[in-house]
Amino acid sequence: MIEFELKNLGLSNSENVILDDINLTIERGSHLTITGPSGSGKSSLLRILAGLVSYNKGSLLFQGQDLKDMDPVLYRRQVSYCFQQPVLFGQTVRDNMIFPFEIRNISFDQEKVLSALSRLNLGHEFLDKPIKELSGGEKQRVALVRNLLFEPQVLLLDEVSSGLDEKTKKLVRTFLKELNSNGVTLIEVTHDQAELEQAEQLLKIVGGRLAND
Repeated sequence: MIEFELKNLGLSNSENVILDDINLTIERGSHLTITGPSGSGKSSLLRILAGLVSYNKGSLLFQGQDLKDMDPVLYRRQVSYCFQQPVLFGQTVRDNMIFPFEIRNISFDQEKVLSALSRLNLGHEFLDKPIKELSGGEKQRVALVRNLLFEPQVLLLDEVSSGLDEKTKKLVRTFLKELNSNGVTLIEVTHDQAELEQAEQLLKIVGGRLAND
């Protein structure tokens, strides 16, 4: 089944063409890795898929439906976006874990949260740990857990392993591989050479266009 279908998709502003004539089909449950030079449009494409940036040329279908016709709140529950620099809010990890329940009008399930944290090697004590005391790697893992408490259909990843130590990077990669094996579609942007070498499907963008090596 097709997850995304991009037809002649383009993005431009008054000064630059950022993406031009992107034609791409992404199957459900696939793992697509996107690479290319800095400024080539990789992150812009990811943000379009996340519904955070509006394209101004062509079309984008999600599971056969035009993205512009979809409820953005419902869409973002199915398609989750992880930033390169994790954005956490509030004072503690708990504050971030409560948020996904609140927006769904569901009571906070502490056991569900603790189980999710443990999958990324974050112990029970992390739940009430102040955000300001977390390392960069811990912040990235907390952000991932927050995004995945209610498992999305698609996970978009923008250089999420950048700056992580090798131990944490391996932990995150194992976790993502497990998600993908369970049917979550992964679409990620990376420059990491090891990740590029292991990519199942590799897409390169140069100057806003798909490149064929």
